Amino acid sequence: MTALLTETAERLFADHVDKQLLDAAEAGEFPHALWTALRETGFHRVGAAGSGTGLAEVFGLLRVAGRYAVPLPLAEMLLAGALPAGSEDADAGFTTIAAGGVAPWGRAARWVLTVEGQVGERASCEHGANLAGEPRDRVTIRAARPVAAACELPALLALSRAVLIAGALERLLALSVEYAKVREQFGRPIAKFQAIQHSLAALAGEVAAAGCACDGAIAALPTPQRAQQIAVAKARAGEAAGVGAEIAHQVHGALGFTHECDLHHYTRRLLAWRDEHGRESEWQARLGRRIAARPDAVWDALLGR
Repeated sequence: MTALLTETAERLFADHVDKQLLDAAEAGEFPHALWTALRETGFHRVGAAGSGTGLAEVFGLLRVAGRYAVPLPLAEMLLAGALPAGSEDADAGFTTIAAGGVAPWGRAARWVLTVEGQVGERASCEHGANLAGEPRDRVTIRAARPVAAACELPALLALSRAVLIAGALERLLALSVEYAKVREQFGRPIAKFQAIQHSLAALAGEVAAAGCACDGAIAALPTPQRAQQIAVAKARAGEAAGVGAEIAHQVHGALGFTHECDLHHYTRRLLAWRDEHGRESEWQARLGRRIAARPDAVWDALLGR
């Protein structure tokens, strides 16, 4: 993702996403102002044909979105738009993606694309939510038609969650470091205590591991190693999500469990995104079967060749 796109996305989300917006979204209120701002910048077209961008830019934008816990089905919007004939006119509504009949923000979408490769106008909708309070609605569609290349959706959706996790972990580290600097105990900031320093170092290691795994998967998208690297990214990011959330709450102490603290908006999303589109154990098993099928190529698999 180019520096210009990254900087613009950072400014956009910093200006529009705050705790009030996140709380409203968890109450079921669609963030129309944020969606309008996203369209005005043209970010809803990232990855689409003719935009001059591709999947690398899509996942780069999602990583920035993860840092702000952006309360939009951005991964679904962008991946639907990246498929040939996978989305409709965004001026008349957006497309979400349903897996197992459940779609993020299905209640607000006009069109629904299924991972089975059908797209159509949303018909019925039963409201639901994930652990983070993000809308996950059970939907049906009408006037469905087939979509080319939809077979890629399950893996791409899994990578989207890994990238979102990587971004949220970056924010988690920043929040934890800042809190450790200002929270005092026994007359000095807790950042001065060796135990806290060790915890923050461990958190930084998880952030780096998740980010590197996602970078490797994005770089491998045009290569034969695509499936393997996506499995690695989702598995490693899932591991980091659990460890990272635990460390951040330990550093924040009792304050981290309050609704007034921003921390829960990120830790609950980490745990929710870890479960969506396959937990790390599922992707680890899939990766293991892939490697076991060719024991003569284990060394190449470890080197990512």
